[in-house]
Amino acid sequence: MPTGGVLGTGASALLAFQRAMSTVGHNVANATTPGYSRQRVEFEARAGQPGRISIGQGVDVANLRRLADGLVYARQLDSAGEMGRLTQMSGLSSRVDKLITDPTTGLATSWSNFFSAAKGVVADPTSTAARSQMLTTGGQLATRWRSLDGNLAQLGNEVEASLKDNITAANQLAGEIANLNRDIIASGDNASPDLLDQRDLRVGQLSALVGAEGVLQDDGAMNVFTIGGQPMVLGARAMQLSTVADPYQANRAQLAVQSPAGPVPLPAGSVSGAIGGLLEFRSNVLDPARAELGRLATAFAETFNATQRGGIDYAGNPGADFFTLPDPKVYPHSGNAAASTASFTTSVADVGALTGNNLVLRFDGAAWSAARADTGQAVVMAGTGTGADPFVVEGVELVLSGAATAGDRFLLQPTAAAAGGIKLALSDPGQIAAAAPMTVGLDAGNLGSVSGGTARVTDPVLFAGFAGANISFLDATTYTINGGPPLAYTPGSTISDPAAGWSLVLNGNPAAGDEINLDRTAPRSSDNANARLLAAVDAKAVLNGGRTDVTAGLSQLTARVGGDARHAQLNLDAQQVMDEQILAERESVSGVNLDEEATNMLRYQQAYQAAAQVIATADTMFQALLGAVRR
Repeated sequence: MPTGGVLGTGASALLAFQRAMSTVGHNVANATTPGYSRQRVEFEARAGQPGRISIGQGVDVANLRRLADGLVYARQLDSAGEMGRLTQMSGLSSRVDKLITDPTTGLATSWSNFFSAAKGVVADPTSTAARSQMLTTGGQLATRWRSLDGNLAQLGNEVEASLKDNITAANQLAGEIANLNRDIIASGDNASPDLLDQRDLRVGQLSALVGAEGVLQDDGAMNVFTIGGQPMVLGARAMQLSTVADPYQANRAQLAVQSPAGPVPLPAGSVSGAIGGLLEFRSNVLDPARAELGRLATAFAETFNATQRGGIDYAGNPGADFFTLPDPKVYPHSGNAAASTASFTTSVADVGALTGNNLVLRFDGAAWSAARADTGQAVVMAGTGTGADPFVVEGVELVLSGAATAGDRFLLQPTAAAAGGIKLALSDPGQIAAAAPMTVGLDAGNLGSVSGGTARVTDPVLFAGFAGANISFLDATTYTINGGPPLAYTPGSTISDPAAGWSLVLNGNPAAGDEINLDRTAPRSSDNANARLLAAVDAKAVLNGGRTDVTAGLSQLTARVGGDARHAQLNLDAQQVMDEQILAERESVSGVNLDEEATNMLRYQQAYQAAAQVIATADTMFQALLGAVRR
């Protein structure tokens, strides 16, 4: 074998094993580098010269291979997006749960204290101390309701700020990925594995923010899309996310993408990751919780006020509202025609029909319609919108003012602002309407089983002139008031005199000839009939068409937010297990095993030393040959 061949073979081996040891050193140096994929030198034998006996000419480094599995990487991107989404959902849902259930921030303690104070007035309706305690605890309950809603509103503000911060981070990552794509395209087939690692790492980080899918191109670039198909990176060009103001509420941000024509809003579900989790939490957990909290506040305050107005206070006057509430809110769409002057005056018409769902009201040029804002499902909208015949939709009355134009849209929030606006209306303990407005006197000669009744004030202005009344039963199903025309009666039905502003429901069944005399309750009465009704408002079924009381409604809200938090946490725990499995799979392929690298280093070192010995041997042979020639 020629000496030059031995020397060339040894030199090729020396260079190859030097490169291999450098690669092992590079692996060891990056053993803890995030996103690093281990590299391996692949050798290829040099072919021998053609001839009768072809002897090889050494070794070449055929390739520097980056050990990575594309399928595992795709699963890792999916998992990163889900982890980002569920982390936000779990953390924020748990905060809502804590706000509502914690004794220091929730309603339970103030709710219990208020109705305990109401029972104190039942026990002693003439006690100024008992009345003052009821007024104080009523104010504390209203404050707690406002504080809880304010805490939820603050959480919403944090979501808005976090949304913008995450969008900024996503845009920065998209720009960096686009720059790396440019460098990789320019490198062609010789793109550095470390450059590919840097790109994959950033795509993973982007997926954690928006949920991403990477698609490799023939030129080596990776296009990145969100789960909804929105491109984030196309080759060396990055798309930019932004926010736009909600068309109904300017202080609320919507996700958008920048285009040459300006920002274009993205539909719900177009992104996942942390940004998707923030949007999902806001629409599926926070907004419904605030709306339901407001529905419960509305039902409680409206029912308590109605009961309060039915009695008389310590001075003998018809009861005034105990609490005040803001009216349902209506927001016009920013795209409504400039010529539109339409606006609405709202009020709660039926507590039992309230759902708390946000509704979109539309005018097509001829008629109005309503649909749920979240699902688009149509809901019944009755009436014509006039003061005499207002629109009625899910328990809310709306009176239209001004002129609407075709295409006008309005967002109706029936209860979202109620909890944040509830306030105590009374300031004088004597204004608590503890007494029934009338005493029910039974004639001694009555033959029926009537034992009394529940009297109510229906119109305080008309009742101001009430001085007494007589109800005479002509038979068990017919009666007269003050000798007036006969009126039909069925047991348990309401007897009323609209002209005098009162109503009465009798206990028991009357008989023909029975006489009932009504007298106005005197001031400073010790009667507690209406106080008993006030103290029982917490158990009065007024929600969901009269099937659920407010206490049960509060329990259901607590259970729902707790269920949301537990569900999100369970999903996060399950995804965490899957994420760890995917990470383990990646590490088994791409992770640096220091024991393995140490073994490789020793093997390559020995091979390197052997290659050096081959070169030394070739040199000795060459020197011997030169010496022989000199002789």
